Amino acid sequence: MNDIEWGLLFDPALAIESLPYVLEGIGYTLLISVVSMIVGVIIGFFLSLARTSQLKILQFPARLYISFMRGVPILVILFLLYFALPVVGIEFTAVQAALIGFSINSAAYIAEVFRSSLASVDKGQWESSKALGLTYWQSMRRIILPQSIRIALPPLSNVYLDLIKASSLAAMITVPEIFQKARIVGAREYDLLTMLILVALIYWAICSIMTILQNYLEKKYADYI
Repeated sequence: MNDIEWGLLFDPALAIESLPYVLEGIGYTLLISVVSMIVGVIIGFFLSLARTSQLKILQFPARLYISFMRGVPILVILFLLYFALPVVGIEFTAVQAALIGFSINSAAYIAEVFRSSLASVDKGQWESSKALGLTYWQSMRRIILPQSIRIALPPLSNVYLDLIKASSLAAMITVPEIFQKARIVGAREYDLLTMLILVALIYWAICSIMTILQNYLEKKYADYI
């Protein structure tokens, strides 16, 4: 152990000096994760309704979409959007490709979260709402969703944490987010290990803050039993 040159593992001076530059990419990291989560929730919600629909014309495409998106690596989707589609005349900027890719991919996972959380609400709740004369969407908004959100929050939070970390893959299509910035400094200074440790600590800090928010939201919705 005494023969280990700890300075080769992590250079604090380089990390501190590079931190402001690396953090310049946090805007893209948060943009990709937040927008993709919001769009993914919207698409995922309607996907979950189609997935559980009695109509085969809705159910089959939803199942196929979810199966495909969960079975294909997000990096492949990003490459298809950014590098392959221009061949057929469809071009996106790197940021646009990242936003689209992460949104449509996360929607598949979010759809399954919604499906399971909606299914966990007692069927008697639906029957009671019908007895009260509420329409399907009134029942969904006033009775079913408040209860299912409490159940869905932990897995949805996990999806968002995964989005934050997976946003580093946007560096592969040149989006200047945190990981891309760290790679640039690491290549320039010939010290990639220090920059990888630094970026790992940054992602850890972001995810820790999101976990605190998750705990707060779980307590807020704890009254919905």
